[in-house]
Amino acid sequence: MSILVNGAPAELPFDPRVSLLDFLRDRLHLHGTKKGCDQGACGACTVLADGERILSCLALAVQYDGRSIVTIEGIGSATDLHPLQQAFIEHDGFQCGYCTPGQICSAIGMADELQRGVPSHVTDDLAAPTMPFSAEEVRERMSGNLCRCGAHNGIIDAIAATFAPSPMPETEAAQ
Repeated sequence: MSILVNGAPAELPFDPRVSLLDFLRDRLHLHGTKKGCDQGACGACTVLADGERILSCLALAVQYDGRSIVTIEGIGSATDLHPLQQAFIEHDGFQCGYCTPGQICSAIGMADELQRGVPSHVTDDLAAPTMPFSAEEVRERMSGNLCRCGAHNGIIDAIAATFAPSPMPETEAAQ
């Protein structure tokens, strides 16, 4: 059994009880993905599985046999930041930074959901061919990722600066 992590193949653990989070952190030494609550409530452990965001603390590594996982280490580097990482810097989207890897992975997955027309709890028109990119949609879709420092407004601004097709009104983005 093997898995692709950030484009590189890796052998899955023999023990089927190992969570994907522990596999990434303890066996592959990819410490960018954080262990927050370890109960799926904070989003700090969010990674992308075949492009969709998942909580790695609630997933077993063996469930992802043959699939592709992208962690924060696979999104950008210190010398080649992803545009969202750069936007987090420019918009003060992080303070302590502990939740930032999960926020960035989640935002990339969220932007893909919007582009594919996946509705959220606050989407008004479920039959619309495209989903609106609004602060309300972004807040709802990112509600599974908590920032205990209170950088949510900066995070929303960074996401909007990176993925919004047109600028969101200033008052809407800052709410």
